Amino acid sequence: MSTRTKIVIGGVAVGLLLWPLIGFWLALLVVVGVPVAAYLTLDPSQRRRLRRVSRKEIGR
Repeated sequence: MSTRTKIVIGGVAVGLLLWPLIGFWLALLVVVGVPVAAYLTLDPSQRRRLRRVSRKEIGR
């Protein structure tokens, strides 16, 4: 399992666990915010590589 997949699964899991406690909109913010925050922590060369790999997989 790739690191990207683990991050997405972690964000969804945390969002689902928090949903009853903090409400739908804040849980949705966590689900969207965790992967976005992980992406923003990458340096520019890692972001380029990630975009290149993502495009290559789409073209398969």
